[in-house]
Amino acid sequence: MKSRIPVAITIAGSDSGGGAGIQADLKTFAVLGVHGTTAITSVTAQNTYSVRAVQDLKPEIVSEQIRAVAEDFGIDAGKTGMLHTEEILKAVASEVSRYSFPLVVDPVMVAKSGAPLLKPKAINALKKHLLPLATVVTPNKFEAEMLSGTKIKSLGEAEAAAEKISKMGPEAVVVKGGHMEGVEVTDILYYKGRFWKFTSFRLDTKTTHGTGCSFSAAIAAGLAQKLEVPEAVKNAKNFVTLSIRFGLNIGKGYGPVNPMAYLYREASKYQVLLNLEEAKNLLERRPEVAEFVPEVGMNVAMAAMYAESVDDVAAIDGRIVRTLSGVRATGNSRFGCSRHLAKYLVEVVRHDENKRAAINLRFSEETLKILEKRDLIISFYDRAKEPEEIKRVEGMTVPWGVREAIKNVGRVPDVIYHRGDVGKEPMIVIFGRDAVSLANLLIEIAGEKKDDV
Repeated sequence: MKSRIPVAITIAGSDSGGGAGIQADLKTFAVLGVHGTTAITSVTAQNTYSVRAVQDLKPEIVSEQIRAVAEDFGIDAGKTGMLHTEEILKAVASEVSRYSFPLVVDPVMVAKSGAPLLKPKAINALKKHLLPLATVVTPNKFEAEMLSGTKIKSLGEAEAAAEKISKMGPEAVVVKGGHMEGVEVTDILYYKGRFWKFTSFRLDTKTTHGTGCSFSAAIAAGLAQKLEVPEAVKNAKNFVTLSIRFGLNIGKGYGPVNPMAYLYREASKYQVLLNLEEAKNLLERRPEVAEFVPEVGMNVAMAAMYAESVDDVAAIDGRIVRTLSGVRATGNSRFGCSRHLAKYLVEVVRHDENKRAAINLRFSEETLKILEKRDLIISFYDRAKEPEEIKRVEGMTVPWGVREAIKNVGRVPDVIYHRGDVGKEPMIVIFGRDAVSLANLLIEIAGEKKDDV
């Protein structure tokens, strides 16, 4: 018998641009394994840079939507977004009180474009009627200032504001750090008399439309799955950071976050392993590629979609070695087993997401000439010029080298090489769209080199 899937409801506005509101919430619920339902409060005509029009639904229609879901599916958790008017806000509070489900309140006041999404008269109703019902409330810096009546310029002041907001009734308060200064973004959680801090590096991107919606929806999904509040907030922080980093570069303003990035990454991993297995079989059937194997061994690696760490990159476990009859893989394809090529790919895909595969070859001037004839973009880095501060940090040499190679040609090259250093073998690394295409390229190069002899 199938187990019941958790049900979450988003009580929020509709974004015609698909980047925020119920559209972002439903994507988030689906990715995190929760069935999403809706109670639409307002219909907006908006895109990535403006809100052109707002049509509020009647409060009784909002109430009926919540009742329809609660009386059939049951509601394991919910979240609120845009509650434009005092009347809508009171109607929502009444229904939440009736069904008593865990609630995440995203106190949406202003759109990313600057358009007001909560009328001034509704702010007091928010404090009086909805915050006392909230399990978690998730204000950004400006919303926390509005609710607490205090200015926030430091993490200490954010903590003070969170504690002050908690006295209005919510069980937990998360003051988000996205609008704070600094190279890091720290979200402050105040819950049961203590503070938690969740920190990530600030991302230099404009794909932030829908950040607050996805974050609060992710917390609600966690609560629907019976997670404790700190764990739900931690998971939501990681989820939304990934969604921002791999946001969609569309529109003329702030592009939408990409809640599907996590799902696409995990779904792509199976195809990556199949592709690597095919590439391995191609190389093992062609003995002529053996001369390209470096002393340290060859490997071929491929990154999952939206890769952000070496654990998102698969390669041949144990590498590919030269034998008397050609080449042989010493292991199977799996993720997280090739730190060296994986570091190349993690850095490369940050600049060009279409170059998701890499293969390393023995350094040879002749091989470089063959690659150059194919009109491939070739660049290099000099390991002897590696700064001491880079050398002192384990694992930083390759990312630094990739950035240097990109700087040399002004774009991501197809080939990066270095001439070695003390104790380091010189190497050529070729990048491509997948492992099979690189295996075929190496076989063609081996054939050209054989014909030249």
